[in-house]
Amino acid sequence: MRSDSCGSDYEWNPTMAKDAVRPGEHDAQKRVDSTFRNGSITAIGVVVGFSLGFLSRWAALPGEWSHSDLISVALITLGLALQVKSLADLLHVSSLELKRYNRSIRFFLAGLILVGLGVVFAIFADLLGYGGIVLKG
Repeated sequence: MRSDSCGSDYEWNPTMAKDAVRPGEHDAQKRVDSTFRNGSITAIGVVVGFSLGFLSRWAALPGEWSHSDLISVALITLGLALQVKSLADLLHVSSLELKRYNRSIRFFLAGLILVGLGVVFAIFADLLGYGGIVLKG
């Protein structure tokens, strides 16, 4: 048995000492460096800009839309919404917490996959003769 500075007796366990985390240490391990987060914000902002430009170009095309166009645009719009949500989440100071940062990155990647699926769907629909105006403009 050992005594601490207050005179309380306790049993020292070396395995618990290795697992112990000092008060400031635990917080530092679960945070993202702000410089790293800022780089992610920039990259996501650029991709969101390209996705918005792509979608606005499709919306400006004259002509009649087919069902395959609507499916593609729905996938792209949903993906773009997830990308914008990710960007908005990363702009909060609380996104420096690793858990929130990783969640925002997962939202972004899901949005990126949906946008990609929408574009691929439009290309294959056009190749198979089901495409409308989207890829003809």
